[in-house]
Amino acid sequence: MKIKTGDTVIVIAGKDKGATGKVLRAYPKENRVIVEGVNIQTKHQKQTRTASAEIRHIEGPIDASNVMFYDTKAKKPVKIGYEGTGKAKARINRKTGAKID
Repeated sequence: MKIKTGDTVIVIAGKDKGATGKVLRAYPKENRVIVEGVNIQTKHQKQTRTASAEIRHIEGPIDASNVMFYDTKAKKPVKIGYEGTGKAKARINRKTGAKID
């Protein structure tokens, strides 16, 4: 999976298509990501001794194939490639060749 936690991504498919946000969590084994402000779900929180009952709106996971890395400088979605091998392996912007991290 080429998307990591902290990346800025744009949604390219689904009900939130066109929305941009930061990746809050990544689940590589399930190939899913949680993006800030995308796929908002309603959760009903039961009352406990310390907290009152409430309806919470939280982000749900979406498939990583439905998001694309968003280049903030060019303001466009771009593909990610890899350069180097072993410990020197780094992610690059396939359009410009610039290193991402």
